[in-house]
This record gives sequence, structure tokens and C-alpha cells, in this order.
Amino acid sequence: MASGRETVERFYEAFGRADGQTMAACYAPDASFADPVYPGLRGEEIGAMWRMLTGRAQDLSVQVQDLAADNHQATATWMARYLFGPDRRPVANLVHSTFTLSDGLITEQRDRFDFHGWSAMALGAKGRLLGWTPFVRNAVRAQAAQGLREFMARQP
Repeated sequence: MASGRETVERFYEAFGRADGQTMAACYAPDASFADPVYPGLRGEEIGAMWRMLTGRAQDLSVQVQDLAADNHQATATWMARYLFGPDRRPVANLVHSTFTLSDGLITEQRDRFDFHGWSAMALGAKGRLLGWTPFVRNAVRAQAAQGLREFMARQP
């Protein structure tokens, strides 16, 4: 069984390689995940999200700036750089993650980042002007949830 630190390191190494399958394998079957875009994923939805996001990633790089972990808890600060959407807008998103681990697997992950800052980079003028509003946040969440449902429906 991997230690908590080994699991989180494997997770971020796989993320940097855009290997969503390995990322998904780092989670317990009943895990939970939340971030500003995907606020309440559970179980297989988490792995599907990572497979979807890494599968369409454009020029992805992930750099872990700080990582602390034991067998039960972990925290990480990391930077994801990628091109977003059909306009290939450059995004540099600084994320703070907290993990709960059990038996060498992630059981809970909470990611925090500046949604307005992200939306300004990812969505352009609309994100800069309105990214702080609940309207834009809810619209992004709805579109992300729909994309995940469609991705999962296409999986064998």
C-alpha cells in the first residue's frame, strides 16, 4: 500500500503527463471532490472528470510548488498552465488543494482557486467583467456538469 505522500505525488506526476487514468486510480471508490467549477463530484465522476480534462488538455503543465503529506492528510499548492477552449486562451491557475487519505487512496479532495481570476483568463472579456458574479459561476458550473455527463455517457 502506498503512503499518502506517494499517492499524492503519483497523482500530480500523472496530472503533469495528462494521464487521467492514473489520476483516477488514486481515488477511493466512494471519494468526494469539490472545486469552484465542479462543486460536488463523487465516486466515478471524479475519475471521469480527470480523464475528460486531461484528454482535451492543450499544452498542459503542472508544477507543484508546495506539498505536505502524511498517511491521512495532505496539502498542496500547484500551478496549472494550459490553453483553454477553442480560442486557446492561456491560463495560469494557482490552486490550493487539501486531501484526506485512507489506505493509500484519496477519499476527499477540496481545491480552491480564484474563480474570477480564472474566468478572466479562460473566458476573456466576459470573465474579466462578470466572472465575479454568481450568474457566470453558475453558467460555467452548468456547462461543466453537462460536459461531464456527456463524456460519461460516451464511455464504454
